[in-house]
Amino acid sequence: MNKHRPLSPAGYVPADLVQPRVRLAAAGESALLNSTTAGAAEQMFAAAAAAGVVITLASGYRSFNTQITTYNRWVNAEGQAAADTASARPGYSEHQTGWSFDIGDGSGRDSFTPAFANQPAAVWVKANAHLFGFVVRYPWMFHEITGYYYEPWHLRYVGVETAVDMHTRGIATLEEYFGLEAAPAYQ
Repeated sequence: MNKHRPLSPAGYVPADLVQPRVRLAAAGESALLNSTTAGAAEQMFAAAAAAGVVITLASGYRSFNTQITTYNRWVNAEGQAAADTASARPGYSEHQTGWSFDIGDGSGRDSFTPAFANQPAAVWVKANAHLFGFVVRYPWMFHEITGYYYEPWHLRYVGVETAVDMHTRGIATLEEYFGLEAAPAYQ
């Protein structure tokens, strides 16, 4: 998914949404992930905890209707151009697939800001998420490819084989890995 590749149908709902057994900073639908992502998240959060790092699920699944509200909030606060670099339009959000989620560390410090990259949860995830099948979907300085500014909190499940291959080869974005055109703006 990116700004050139929307969901079809736009109102798609995953059939297998579950609440993972992880530390939650979310409730309701945003505490859900698809079952595959949930299982991998449980393993990753447990490994982080064993290493003394707290990771929380800050925002998981987001329905089409919730994304309308989220996106419109950004538009009203910042204008559409700024909103388009910070929030997906409805029908274009990876959260709606159940394959993506945002993390926190339970403290709220630097949450949803680029400075979160310096918090232990983000540092640990950057170094280890690939071992569990996750990538940081919107890496630093790749907004001309992904269409979004740096989000060290936004993880996307792609499977262990793909995530390890991307990490080993130093490929930062899914667009590059899968040979897709850059999607800096909506078509």
